[in-house]
Amino acid sequence: MERVKLDFPAEAIIHRHPLTVRVTDMNYGRHLGHDALVSLLHEARVQAFAALGLAEWDMAGYPSIVADLAVQYQSEARFPDALIIETAVPAPMGKALTVYQRLVQRDGERVVATARVNQLLIDLTTGKPVTVPEPVRQALSNARGA
Repeated sequence: MERVKLDFPAEAIIHRHPLTVRVTDMNYGRHLGHDALVSLLHEARVQAFAALGLAEWDMAGYPSIVADLAVQYQSEARFPDALIIETAVPAPMGKALTVYQRLVQRDGERVVATARVNQLLIDLTTGKPVTVPEPVRQALSNARGA
């Protein structure tokens, strides 16, 4: 079996979102379920963009869609573990925003999972992806420099 290998770009962190694993996030194995993980990643991603004055449904006039998602699990999280989701966005290349997220125990001892999402910004008139607009690039650049 070939495992997904994701290199988290710590130098591109734009946001850190604290959260606690809820009992409703648990699966039958009594640890954080995949469906809950995807929801928590989405929440942290929306919060990261909101901190920059951006919204996934309006990125300088264009809504974004998730083109793909990859997750590498490194350890388990259980109720009521305190976690932090770090969101990193390297400089956009062309028409995709590549968003990396890393779930870590709040004490920093253990990585729970690393994820990568590729998002495309869509022109609703044509239905086609557009190049990432300059205001989005600038907001991300400013956040990485902070």
